[in-house]
Amino acid sequence: MKRVYLIGGPMGVGKTTVYRELQKRLYRSVFLDGDWCWDGNPFQVTEETKAMVTENICFLLNNFLRCSAYDHVIFCWVLHRQGILDGLLSRLDVRDCRVQAVSLIASPEALAARIESDVRAGRREPGALERSLSYLPLYAILRTEKLDVSRLTPAEAAERLEGMA
Repeated sequence: MKRVYLIGGPMGVGKTTVYRELQKRLYRSVFLDGDWCWDGNPFQVTEETKAMVTENICFLLNNFLRCSAYDHVIFCWVLHRQGILDGLLSRLDVRDCRVQAVSLIASPEALAARIESDVRAGRREPGALERSLSYLPLYAILRTEKLDVSRLTPAEAAERLEGMA
């Protein structure tokens, strides 16, 4: 039975770093970051681009799910609304899969420290902190397991994710 990891969380919480650790731990795994499916210049959020990114994500994830080379499919994206998660799941063929939906969360202080570090390093725009902190409370109402990564290393977070599935 395949395992599907749907990992959400606010920008800067560490999704990318954690998935890389998780992928190292999971033999025969494949990973998709939702942001890769609409990485345009300029980045535009419109009804058309939102529909396109959902189509792109579902197409790729379903292909990964059908491919016998993979036992673990890892997907991460902000996933800050239940409707987004439900919409994706309704279009994925997960009948023979164990699905694990997890929201990575952190204290506002830990999240701010991570984002400020990214801004100083040039990996994020200065406005990222305000946006990310505004998303943080949205995860409390999602029907996902929560993993507070405030004090976890990426390897520790990956170990806990692996144990959840």
